[in-house]
Amino acid sequence: MVAILHSCAVRGENVDVQSVDRENYKETAPKSMHDKGVQLQGIVWRNVILMTFLHAASVYAIFLIPTAQPLTWIWSYVCFFLTALGVTAGAHRLWSHRSYKAKLPLRVFLAAINSMAFQNDIFEWSRDHRVHHKYSETDADPHNAKRGFFFAHVGWLFVRKHRDVIEKGRKLDVSDLLADPVVMFQRRHYLMSVLVMCFLGPTLVPWYFWGESLWNAYFLASILRYTVSLNITWLVNSAAHMYGNRPYDVNINPRENGFVTFGAIGEGFHNFHHTFPFDYSASEFGLRFNPTTCFIDLMCFLGLASDCKKASAQMVRARKCRTGDGRPEDPLTHE
Repeated sequence: MVAILHSCAVRGENVDVQSVDRENYKETAPKSMHDKGVQLQGIVWRNVILMTFLHAASVYAIFLIPTAQPLTWIWSYVCFFLTALGVTAGAHRLWSHRSYKAKLPLRVFLAAINSMAFQNDIFEWSRDHRVHHKYSETDADPHNAKRGFFFAHVGWLFVRKHRDVIEKGRKLDVSDLLADPVVMFQRRHYLMSVLVMCFLGPTLVPWYFWGESLWNAYFLASILRYTVSLNITWLVNSAAHMYGNRPYDVNINPRENGFVTFGAIGEGFHNFHHTFPFDYSASEFGLRFNPTTCFIDLMCFLGLASDCKKASAQMVRARKCRTGDGRPEDPLTHE
């Protein structure tokens, strides 16, 4: 879900998006060797180095927390929450799964805070996520959990895409994304939007409004917040595919994981989500432990969202009886 800096090739405003995407696929095609059917993917050293420095800077940022003003702590969490919403309510539930409809002002807002997340533009994120669902736990899955926790968490960013990811991605229908002007605008101006939303904005607000030092503001509201948000998202790909119960479908890897649910503002009900990917709540439990669902419901109340898709209670019960593991739901949600 987060090919950091993978989308950093400069794109001209008038460049045909489909042509650019074909070029991206060529650039990321693995220079592979085959030995007994196993594909060896080339290491992307740029990503390895950048991620190493990013996490080292985040460790340093932790020691700055006592020196920062309390308002900066609060602001950093607000930025984290907006960052998470840009992924969960935006790239994931709206654009990847079309689980609800959003009017233009909401789509613009979600695209802006999605740039705050810096996890690839909406088009690429959504396309790769659709590949992940359609070919989950195969070589066509960008972060195939069967290759181990580290690969599913971050290792997939350190190697070039498996050729199956590229080939299957080309065959998906992404016409709805190409037809969305908000998605295409964000894609054309992605680097600038990331610079402003992910780094400049979070840093300048504490400095300008309450006199926080630029040093503290940058390392806490930008670097630490960004690193934490990345790892929370990655836990959906790793921990939520390996640890937890499977009350809806025991035949698939994704699990119900309470820790991920709490950190990823409602995205840890993963066995449910992969069983009913169209459900806008990504959970059987509605608003409970699901801030993203609360946000979407608020947008519906304000008239900015509509047509939320939901798996019926009867459908959920029938599926649990037919393919569930018979264990109670995750302790975080169990009554």
